[in-house]
Amino acid sequence: MDKWKTIIMSDLHLGAIQSNTDKIIEFLDYNDAETIILNGDIIDGWALKRGTKWKKGDSKIIRKLLKKAEHGTKIIYLHGNHDDFMNQFVPFQMGKIDFVREYGFKGVDGRLYYCFHGDVLDFIVIKMKWVALIGGWSYDLVIKLNTFYNYIRRKLNLPYHSLANIIKRNVKGLNNFLERFQTNATKLAKQKGYDVAVCGHIHQPKIDVDYMNSGDFCENTTCLVENIDGKWYIIEV
Repeated sequence: MDKWKTIIMSDLHLGAIQSNTDKIIEFLDYNDAETIILNGDIIDGWALKRGTKWKKGDSKIIRKLLKKAEHGTKIIYLHGNHDDFMNQFVPFQMGKIDFVREYGFKGVDGRLYYCFHGDVLDFIVIKMKWVALIGGWSYDLVIKLNTFYNYIRRKLNLPYHSLANIIKRNVKGLNNFLERFQTNATKLAKQKGYDVAVCGHIHQPKIDVDYMNSGDFCENTTCLVENIDGKWYIIEV
């Protein structure tokens, strides 16, 4: 098992059809850390409200995280927009897991890292939640098409392709949105006295000088890890 100083995961979307539970379980089986930060959208309350079913794999992931906490791993759960049902309760502690809205820590490199999901930077999520919900339904349809699409590809011995990523790459203005998101995230971190902004939300893994994004476990199956020397990596499962 690989042992890290810090693991940062986000956008697992447990309970949603797009959640790649097998990959999450595989990662947790072979990786551990002193601290695991769950940076939002871990449980997809929006999907569950729409009627999706909680799977055995979802429960298995929760049990694995609880077991790691019992064995000494510090686990921090930051809620995002899809698990906003926790908003009225945070901060609180359940077992040995701390539930918060934001979290700051000092890295091995001495820099200060500010973790927040990133939905606070998203105008549509904040001001027009109904549009975001419609987007969620559309995304579910894309995932269903993606499942069928990749079933055919497997039959033809072709590699896996994410339809959601293909669509994202071809949406006009997406690159501008991603650049604005990173700029605003780093500005917010600096305003709060931190050196590095650490987000999820947009499902786009990245490591930059003053910005990091853990990606997701839907299209990309990625997370961030910090080794004992303070070096950060994006791991793709």
